[in-house]
Amino acid sequence: MYICVYGAASKSIDKCFVDASYKLGQRLAQRGHKLIFGAGSTGVMGATARGVYSQHGEIIGIAPGFFNVDGVLFEHCTRLIRPDTMRERKALLETLSDAFVVAPGGIGTYDEFFEILTLKQLERHTKPIAIYNPNGFYDKLFDFLQYGIDHGIMKEANKKLFGVFTDPDDIIDYLESYVHEELDLTELKDIDLRLEN
Repeated sequence: MYICVYGAASKSIDKCFVDASYKLGQRLAQRGHKLIFGAGSTGVMGATARGVYSQHGEIIGIAPGFFNVDGVLFEHCTRLIRPDTMRERKALLETLSDAFVVAPGGIGTYDEFFEILTLKQLERHTKPIAIYNPNGFYDKLFDFLQYGIDHGIMKEANKKLFGVFTDPDDIIDYLESYVHEELDLTELKDIDLRLEN
């Protein structure tokens, strides 16, 4: 599978998340999967790529042309795709991937996660989404989503659109065995159909 990993590029990220991401990259490659990512050399992105590279795995990096500062891009990508804009980058990450892993990250990662989640909710894709939650990184986000559910902003079924894991092998097991489940999101589907007409 071509597995997209979203994650932070920050150089100051806590070592526990860097180590967890490196392990994720190793296991992806050891189990025969290919990495698609934002091509960063630092933070969670860089650690995941280094993990894949250590096991001689395939790495596809996607970064816009203006990311041309020395040291920004991972230098051992098997293939580096250079779109013009961030919008094109996100679209390529989405379309070229068979599955998505949301690792610890910041605003860019949240943006990417909520976009692929929204697209799945509207049945624009049926690909698996796994959240990598080492050390409870995303626990407060889940609390916030539950708050929205409790107050009628979201449906309980939205939580079935993704899986949550702390172990890389559990993530990969989920992605490999995933079968899309039809969910009761009727109101949203009706909105989507009206938008298309």
